[in-house]
Amino acid sequence: MEAHNVEPLTTPEMKNRGNIELLYRALQQGDASTVAKLVASDVEWWFHGPHNCQHMMRLLTGEPPSQVSFKFEPSSVQVVVPGHGCVIAEGWEGSQVYWVHVWKLKDGVVTELREYFNTWITVTDYSRGAIGWDMGRCTVWESVPRDLARGSLPSLLLAI
Repeated sequence: MEAHNVEPLTTPEMKNRGNIELLYRALQQGDASTVAKLVASDVEWWFHGPHNCQHMMRLLTGEPPSQVSFKFEPSSVQVVVPGHGCVIAEGWEGSQVYWVHVWKLKDGVVTELREYFNTWITVTDYSRGAIGWDMGRCTVWESVPRDLARGSLPSLLLAI
């Protein structure tokens, strides 16, 4: 009998995306034990936006839910560049706030979070033998800030 290669039902990318979706649900429900399992205790965090919008870090550090009124409900959660452990989530809070979270995972655990508020994000992959600024650059993800697109947002380019 000949053995056949069978694709795994869950790839690392699918697991990472599922873990980020689970993390948002756990945060909404105040499930601290699930959050602790999904986020490294020494998570690296970067923030871009108004100081008063550092909502995710407040949630991850255990501020009581009554102290954090902002609810993260992602409109999309996507894996970018398979094999890099990078998952991006974005969402809106009315027509005034647009947010993006760039999560980096290792073995299914969040090791890094980049949090952006009211900032247009473009993620590019330079790992394909780039020579020079635009040579080899490949856009792998770009913000889609619905209502805010009519306004002016600062823009950042993230290179991975």
